[in-house]
Amino acid sequence: MKAAEPHAEVVDEIVDAICRSAPEIRRGLVGRRGMVDEENPSGEAQAEADVWADELLEDRLASIDGVGQYASEERPAVVDCGEGVAVAVDPLDGSSNLKSNNAMGTIFGVYDAELPAAGTDLVAAGYVLYGPITTLLVAYDDTVVEYELTSEDRGVVERDVSIPDDPVVYGFGGRVPDWPDDFADYVDEVEDELKLRYGGAMIADVNQIVTYGGIFAYPALESAPDGKLRLQFEGIPIGYVVETAGGASSDGTRSLLDVEPTELHQRVPLHVGSTEYVERLEAALD
Repeated sequence: MKAAEPHAEVVDEIVDAICRSAPEIRRGLVGRRGMVDEENPSGEAQAEADVWADELLEDRLASIDGVGQYASEERPAVVDCGEGVAVAVDPLDGSSNLKSNNAMGTIFGVYDAELPAAGTDLVAAGYVLYGPITTLLVAYDDTVVEYELTSEDRGVVERDVSIPDDPVVYGFGGRVPDWPDDFADYVDEVEDELKLRYGGAMIADVNQIVTYGGIFAYPALESAPDGKLRLQFEGIPIGYVVETAGGASSDGTRSLLDVEPTELHQRVPLHVGSTEYVERLEAALD
């Protein structure tokens, strides 16, 4: 994994900015559950909260000395803001859950390269989970640390998060009739071994895997063979967190960190979790 030490100061500032912004984003969801008359670059309807969270994070992160680029799932192009690392964010993962008031998150990746950039250029990544408690997981310098966030402070929950050895849960996205046959066959095996946990926001579902062990996937679909999640904003950062915590990630054939992006909003099939289950999935899709 790429050494992170040369970027320690700017990574710390980025994480501090996200810690300060997360409680504000959570409070700001109230009154912003409606939709705007626009689509994001992937053709998906935008919630008012999507746009607001993106603008807030762009203002905070682009102003940090040492951040050279800011990019978001909610805007078509990279924002150039100086010299230094690039920060790619999904400001509000799972914003469709606003209507039903279920969990959501914020995802970020810090790259030592101009975007689009590969997993080999990633120096830190993490996600905020807006659950009953607002938490932050940061993968940096070969360690995953979990924090609890409040408006005033962040407190360490665990300094070396690792995926448990005994897997418990699974969650798979997409409509069942849209799953390829080989993936559906794999699911038939897994559902006899693990408990179903799926909430419709990737961060909430991935956090279940990090906490309990198992596998989460949003696979290639018959209607979307390239997958639905974004490589730069979701796939690479989440793959980095899970792999740093001792798990595995895959696009179906290789680690998500080995997928070379060719465009900013490129999509990818995503499978992450306990190594045993990811390896079995790759064999099933071979």
